[in-house]
Amino acid sequence: MNTDTYPAKSFRMPSITRAAAGSLISAVHEAAAGIGFEAVVAVTDAGGHLKAFDRADTTPFLAAETAVGKAWTAASFHVATHVLNEYVANPKVAPLAHHPRLVAVGGGYPITEDGRCIGGLGVAGGRHEQDREAAEAALACLGFDVGGG
Repeated sequence: MNTDTYPAKSFRMPSITRAAAGSLISAVHEAAAGIGFEAVVAVTDAGGHLKAFDRADTTPFLAAETAVGKAWTAASFHVATHVLNEYVANPKVAPLAHHPRLVAVGGGYPITEDGRCIGGLGVAGGRHEQDREAAEAALACLGFDVGGG
């Protein structure tokens, strides 16, 4: 039997490193301070599993769940959460908004390297515009794509 005729049975899935996740958290906190708020930051791997997390002392407790949800959503859909927010406004896609982990509010971005999603970044604690701005600044600071959708 010639196994060369069968399709591949697996593929390598790139994932963000712990060091890069930690650097993103630091960069978000620095950007958030410059914008004027304290942040909760969550970083997931490409499969949406939590890789790193940090919550500033004064952030509301609900912001922690929100940041994790934004990171999971961005990694799952490979699109920024503010873009997904626009998608779920469409009645044909609106049922997605009822998924218990989906957070379609600005501040979540897929983390991409060489065109492949390697994780998700979720920022919460400010207004959605502030969360987006801090996430974009951190991604750009570390050389990640800021397109997100």
